[in-house]
Amino acid sequence: MSADFLVPLPRLLVEPIVRAALLEDLGRAGDITTDAIVPAEARLSGVIAARQAGVISGVDAAVIAFALIDPSVSVIVERGDGARVSPGDVVIRLDGPARAILTAERVALNLLCRMSGVATATADLVEAARPHGKARIVCTRKTTPGLRSLEKHAVRAGGGSNHRYGLDDAVLIKDNHVAVARGIVPAIERARAYSGHLVKIEIEVDTLEQLAEALSVRADAVLLDNMSPDQLREAVRMIDGRAIAEASGRINRDTVGAIAASGVDLISSGWITHSAPIIDLGLDAV
Repeated sequence: MSADFLVPLPRLLVEPIVRAALLEDLGRAGDITTDAIVPAEARLSGVIAARQAGVISGVDAAVIAFALIDPSVSVIVERGDGARVSPGDVVIRLDGPARAILTAERVALNLLCRMSGVATATADLVEAARPHGKARIVCTRKTTPGLRSLEKHAVRAGGGSNHRYGLDDAVLIKDNHVAVARGIVPAIERARAYSGHLVKIEIEVDTLEQLAEALSVRADAVLLDNMSPDQLREAVRMIDGRAIAEASGRINRDTVGAIAASGVDLISSGWITHSAPIIDLGLDAV
């Protein structure tokens, strides 16, 4: 997704996450190191800069961290969410009370580095898939507890798209649901009878035989789990535009091209949120 079209998360959603992280860090007595060493009147000018290449996300969370500790800290964003950076590029410029900047530093960087890592991992998959087909890279619910909204925003910053946000915005019938319902057809029929007319129904299938069952009762989307590229191509042929085709399982930069070439509509990856390495950014005084 182009940074020009990336809509920021409402502050109302981001601030409680940042506030909780600051409270965890401040503990019972605040930043005793900074308070002991840094005079109350001391000021600090600094920059948060990239130490490796990547895609930025989490800027709003970092900005809020400094503002919550001391609103008088001046924060200038040089590169916002969705921006690509190289080593040395400045992301944020800071000026203000030294105590406040040093106290907020770690929480701001934790969130900024983490979300930039998710955005960068997503961008890597998007770029690897792009030459091979129309498939969009989407995330899953395999997110860090408490950070889902930030991580899903980071996926969008990296050019990906979001799957459902939680259990309540779409039906996704997994293998254990099918087992309890005693079959694909009754599982879909029960879901359709229960759900509102705007709720989409997706079902996970492992075989082409299961796919045929799902198509017979008009699933809106099918999650083709751990299928080979040849199986995916046959699945896309069987679906023939009647449902959204989503590939899942063992998705990485080496496999995503062949999966995209099968013609699926979506490629879902849990790795981009649950295992993406951070992007190294640091705060340096200037």
